[in-house]
Amino acid sequence: MNRNDPRQDGLDHDPSAHPAGGIGAVTSALSHLAKEETVLRGGRALLAVNQVEGFDCPGCAWPEGKERSTAEFCENGAKAVAHEATTRRADASTFARLSVDDLLKLDDHDLEGLGRLVEPLYRAEGSRHFRPISWDDAVRMTAEALRSLPTPDRAVFYTSGRTSNEAAFLWQLLARRFGTNNLPDCANLCHESSGVALTQTIGVGKGSVQLEDFEKADAIFILGQNPGTNHPRMLSAIMNARRRGCEVVAINPLRERGLESFVHPQEPLNTVLDRGTSMSTVYLRPLPGSDVAVLKGIMKRVLELDRAAGGGVIDHAFVESHTKGFDSFVADLDATSYESLEAASGLSRAEFETAARVYADSKATIICWAMGLTQQRNAVDNVIACSNLALLKGNIGKPGAGLCPVRGHSNVQGDRTVGITNRPRTMLIDGLRRVFGFEPPKDHGLDTLESLQAMERGEVDVFLAMGGNLAQAAPDSARTHAALSRPKLGVHIATKPNRTHLVGGRATLLLPCLARSERDVQSSGAQFVTVEDSMSLIHRSQGSLSPAGEALLSEPAIAARIGKALFGNSGGFRWDDWENDYASIRDAIESVLPIFEHYNDRVRGDGFHLPHTAARREWKTPSGKAEFRPTPTPDIRLRDGELRLMTIRSHDQYNTTVYGRNDRYRGIANRRNVLFMNGDDMDARHLMPGDEVVVTSTDDAGIVRTQKDLRVVRYDIPRGACASYFPESNVLIPIESASAVSNQPVSKMIPVRVERVRR
Repeated sequence: MNRNDPRQDGLDHDPSAHPAGGIGAVTSALSHLAKEETVLRGGRALLAVNQVEGFDCPGCAWPEGKERSTAEFCENGAKAVAHEATTRRADASTFARLSVDDLLKLDDHDLEGLGRLVEPLYRAEGSRHFRPISWDDAVRMTAEALRSLPTPDRAVFYTSGRTSNEAAFLWQLLARRFGTNNLPDCANLCHESSGVALTQTIGVGKGSVQLEDFEKADAIFILGQNPGTNHPRMLSAIMNARRRGCEVVAINPLRERGLESFVHPQEPLNTVLDRGTSMSTVYLRPLPGSDVAVLKGIMKRVLELDRAAGGGVIDHAFVESHTKGFDSFVADLDATSYESLEAASGLSRAEFETAARVYADSKATIICWAMGLTQQRNAVDNVIACSNLALLKGNIGKPGAGLCPVRGHSNVQGDRTVGITNRPRTMLIDGLRRVFGFEPPKDHGLDTLESLQAMERGEVDVFLAMGGNLAQAAPDSARTHAALSRPKLGVHIATKPNRTHLVGGRATLLLPCLARSERDVQSSGAQFVTVEDSMSLIHRSQGSLSPAGEALLSEPAIAARIGKALFGNSGGFRWDDWENDYASIRDAIESVLPIFEHYNDRVRGDGFHLPHTAARREWKTPSGKAEFRPTPTPDIRLRDGELRLMTIRSHDQYNTTVYGRNDRYRGIANRRNVLFMNGDDMDARHLMPGDEVVVTSTDDAGIVRTQKDLRVVRYDIPRGACASYFPESNVLIPIESASAVSNQPVSKMIPVRVERVRR
């Protein structure tokens, strides 16, 4: 065997020299429609996705502009729609043929490929097969299991970010009427750190920009984010900004194709010529886990430029009028040496200088980030540092500027707004009490990691999940799977089978629901739901495809039926009305949350923005001002021989959903078990491309976790760092390894050892 050949054993590594997007994106989208045998059905759905009278893409939460094309979707949105509109069915015959043991042998891609769930299914404790069950029996069984609990806190109500506002509101109302705030959600795994940090610094845990700000910005900073794969429609906004001269500073350990060059697939000539727009004017590649050091290096130099100019670089008028804590923030920067920041980040002082000059010269700057910043041990400090940078030049509350946490799931922000949180605010509790006449629980409930630990201890008897794939989304895979298997009953509302359904409960109910793209007709007529994008726009979503099966129910209908079975229609609880007419759910949301005033009227057409106090320079912090906060430089100490592992998504997946085994932009074909390494780190370990390696992590208690059968790929990544795919590498992350304050898993900086397998 030739160990110099990276294509050995099926490993095909050919990094793309082509721009992101272009003909490759078009070809990929069409191929997924064909693979799912849904060219006509899926093609019709694509023409309706992200349209005013259509449905919201089930992918990311990037907003739509006021002017929309007939093809208002990206490559990965097309994949999501194709897989949702698939003609494949995971029906009773599928589960009669395949036992749970058979299904567990399938990887995530093959589980996804089984197709849509089309009828309620039940697996009894001790049985290895799912069998059909009626809706009435499934709802009754769920209600009886909940009613039998000695305390409501032995139930957990999990929520995925694809759930609509209407379904999420009923879900949290059901949980709180039952008596628990155990409402973990996927935000606990992705942007919890953003919400915690921004609430501290600007008084609201959401981004402050609108899409039109990208048309006015002089500079855009993009940190810890790969928009080419995770938010491809964002590339259009960046491309347009670059074409008018906006500076773009990318800060990310990996070189990502979408941050280097992009061809909009709707520009035929550029697509044919493969002629991309250069996307980043500055590209910094720090070590994973060093973002605070990077931002402090930039801010330290901005401060020096201001002093050298006698003022005028920093917006001192804004700082004086609108902020608190500037002096202690400056003292911390002055006390921090460039040498320490260089050592922590792997960057040079000259690189800090380059980025600082861009920021200093810009009159309006947007600062974007994603999970590269939020899944670190010091993630809250990372986001606070972004806020500090914005406050220096008054880049909040003015056109072309602001803070922009880019959310993943299409309605994860909306779910939180309507009450999906284990830590409810007083406004929500008071509203529920006022409108529905019951006393909601006030004690904080369990977040996602706390729920898993409670299951592990045997303290959860019923686990209900509205969407999601927690078994694969959460860290510490073996422990997570074991924990999920302990509740007496798992109730899973889903469109497709996934691994959580196979391990989630000693007995399990699978309740199939309508997809975003499908018609939802209730007794009052055709229904629509609403969602909130990353920039706080509430807008409608209405599917048009025929449902995948006659037995499917909508998510609001399932929540309402469980609520009715538990409590009946009394005391202001109108479960029947809410199932039959979603406008009545929106009326209830408006009654509880005044920010939704005239909800049903305003959501028609283009929708409406929720108020953002910080964008108006109103600061809902205890001090009444935006707050500078010093952030400690991370002191990451690795054992001899360890590397910093970061988990990443491939271009053929969205969160835990694996659409294919390719990663086109990084040059990986038909394989996911790869480890991207710096060439010098490979040489130090006597590794060649294609070598099989074992990766291990050791936690603070000395427990070793292992991932086997990874193949090495030589890649342009900083020395001392490596990368592998999520969710496969979740096996290396302890549940206890979480961000301070936000309790979010640390998936972007895992100390690991890499050893070659010797045959």
